[in-house]
Amino acid sequence: MKLANPAVVGLSGFGGATLLLQFHNLGWCGPGVVLWLGLFYGGLMQLIAGYLEMTHNNNFGFSAFTCYGAFWMTLAGIFIGIKYQIFTPTGTDIGWFMVVFTIITFGYMLGALGTSKALFWVFVLLFFGFLFLDISHLVPGMGYFTKVAAWTLIASALGAWYVMFSAIFAQMFGRDVLPVGAPYVKPSA
Repeated sequence: MKLANPAVVGLSGFGGATLLLQFHNLGWCGPGVVLWLGLFYGGLMQLIAGYLEMTHNNNFGFSAFTCYGAFWMTLAGIFIGIKYQIFTPTGTDIGWFMVVFTIITFGYMLGALGTSKALFWVFVLLFFGFLFLDISHLVPGMGYFTKVAAWTLIASALGAWYVMFSAIFAQMFGRDVLPVGAPYVKPSA
């Protein structure tokens, strides 16, 4: 019995939560919807997808989806903390939180060289999005980098959905409808 690909669910949650947070960063929506979407769609859904990746013996998917699922749950906790003034973080605190994920995203970006070109570019955009958020929070007077990060991360989110739909359509139609490109680095056997 062949199991469904859990990556499509993880990519869906990643793309959707990332997209909505950027709408918030651009001032198009409030933090409430980001909190709930972050907890369930970006957080719980990616966490479940990550654990299901274990059944496919996919360390990359397992690690990435559980890591970013936890990111979204933590971010939702930060929003709750800000709202109810529980351990209220400063902008610098948020910046260092982002640095942690910038560093780990760099590692995933390198690992994605062995997946597909499209997924690699999702991680490249994610890495630069985090880097721009680091700058906006840690360098005085650079708050406008939040908007630069938002547009970069919107491209990353849409790229994740492209990879997701590529996998879904390939199974549905029995052929590649949305090509993702061969890996830049061919994994060794």
